[in-house]
Amino acid sequence: MKCMHSRLAVFCIFVLLAQSLAAQPPTIRSSDQGTWVGGFVNPYRYEELPPVDLANTGRLDALLRAGRLYLSLQDAIALALENNLDIALQRYGPLSAAASRQRAEAGGLLRGVPTAVQRATVSALAQATGTAGGGGGGGAAAAGAGDGGAGGTIITATGTTIPNLDPGAYFQTTLIGHRTVPQSNSFNTGTNSLVMSSRNANFGIQKGFLTGTVASFGWNNSRLQTNAGRSDFNPSISGSFSLNVTQPLLQGFGIAVNNRNIRIAKNNQRVSDLVFKQQVITTVSAIVGAYWDLVSFNENVKVRQQALALAQRLYEDNKKQVEIGTLAPIEIVRAEAEMASAQQALTQAESQLLQQETLLKNALSRTGVASPSVADARIVPTDQIRIPEIEAVQPVQDLIAKALETRPELAQARIQIENTKIGLRGTQSQLKPSLDLVANFQNNGLAGQINALPIPPIPGVPPQQRNPAAVDPFFLGGYGTMLSQLFARNFPDYSLGFQLTIPFRNRAAKADMVMDQLSLRQQEMRQQMQINQIRADVRNGLTALEQASMAHRAASKARVLQEQTLDAEQKKYALGASTIFFVIQAQRDLAQARSSEVAAASAYAKARVQLDMATGQTIEANNIVIDEAVSGRVSRPPSPLPVLKQ
Repeated sequence: MKCMHSRLAVFCIFVLLAQSLAAQPPTIRSSDQGTWVGGFVNPYRYEELPPVDLANTGRLDALLRAGRLYLSLQDAIALALENNLDIALQRYGPLSAAASRQRAEAGGLLRGVPTAVQRATVSALAQATGTAGGGGGGGAAAAGAGDGGAGGTIITATGTTIPNLDPGAYFQTTLIGHRTVPQSNSFNTGTNSLVMSSRNANFGIQKGFLTGTVASFGWNNSRLQTNAGRSDFNPSISGSFSLNVTQPLLQGFGIAVNNRNIRIAKNNQRVSDLVFKQQVITTVSAIVGAYWDLVSFNENVKVRQQALALAQRLYEDNKKQVEIGTLAPIEIVRAEAEMASAQQALTQAESQLLQQETLLKNALSRTGVASPSVADARIVPTDQIRIPEIEAVQPVQDLIAKALETRPELAQARIQIENTKIGLRGTQSQLKPSLDLVANFQNNGLAGQINALPIPPIPGVPPQQRNPAAVDPFFLGGYGTMLSQLFARNFPDYSLGFQLTIPFRNRAAKADMVMDQLSLRQQEMRQQMQINQIRADVRNGLTALEQASMAHRAASKARVLQEQTLDAEQKKYALGASTIFFVIQAQRDLAQARSSEVAAASAYAKARVQLDMATGQTIEANNIVIDEAVSGRVSRPPSPLPVLKQ
């Protein structure tokens, strides 16, 4: 029995020491990395994260030439992936989730991961009307899908307490210890003033395990020298090995209960990746929409310039006719008023275009418009809106199935439900009584030198001489003798028992269980709400795309007819069969028809963006590699600049 206890104690000691040596590897990079000194001190150093990088990538400068920023749609997306601050901010999410997992693996409480998606207005039209503009630039945060989800900012701990999984050690030493204790009876010590000089050196290590087990090992050493003449050994050395093990059998028992935070933290890493993906989708969708807005605003400026040119030509023609006397002078005033109205419309269109350029540059640069070269540059979009003659659309049920499979916010909801179910294991375990198996094993040792002090005389008893032969030689020796006794378990103590705690009524644990189950049911209900909303988004997106396509065809046809109407009205006016009023009205109608055609093309492009977003196909539709978005470096080179005409 003694041999078995000794082997068990030594085995447990080695397990504790091995766990201590196998603690979390250091993450700091320092000059003593890889040395035993670095391995010891690195867990107590902090690793300072690199400062925020606010320098733009070289792609932005590569697209600048002669005060113009030549921008294709793919370059706009690449600049957003590299420089957009909303995406850069979201890159810290996976790092936070990794740190939270490291904390959970040490047995600490979860701190959660942020799940909000940044949104900002990147449309001059939305800014003017006050409507939502989608995500993209460096604007303020708004609650995104999944806000307060699987991560949140702080998670309140419920359920059983998880043991500290990182081993901890303590060292205690007394270099000089002196005590003087008055004695009311000198029979035991031989003196009424007991003076003791001691030195102690104690060591201990403790660790928790995923089974709920908590084991602690202590090694105590003491050297004592006194003025007690009746002690057989003076000085004496004593020591002990102690191993204490507590194993929960009901509350807090099992790996599934104690590793729940680790599993939740791993899931939160997936949530953080999904949030980053959702941020990329939100930002890229907004950038694509903003790019097509820029294209349509450019086209609208051209339309207003054409309207101004028509009004100016009419004014010049009327002026000539008034000079030769074939037209009343009032017609010059009418033509001039129409020219002023066209000039005002052109000014408004140019202002809207400049605002859109500023918003887009702010979204594609880490420093916004702080750089004069960027702030003063005019954006020249090199892509145009292309509308197919026949819209190839998949069946709506296929689009819905794809959306339910790929939408990141729905995947976040599923993980949130899974995390809540994992957390229920700890809450359910807390309902049980606390029954612990408690085991204690201790080895004791004592060694010393024969007391050189004379034996104090006892009144009425003849003086005694100390007989060295009367002292057991087994105890004679120094520290090595005491250690040999410890390892041989010559003086063992051991105990084994149970500790039972039964909470009456158990109301707190029952209330936690009810609240956690209610939270689970609410999450399942929200998931179904998200599914219903996704189905509606896909159907509405498909309807909007079809309507936008038909609206553009109608606007194009109306523009052609309006051009023919103006041409006929101008010919009639030249022959004297029409009036200036009808010519001006035809010019206005043509300008409006052209503007409507531009707006219809823009609405179609943005309807396509919204359908891709609703079906979760934004990343695939824009050829985005998510790893490049994570790194902030797009491998695709900038588009070649157009050749300037001589």
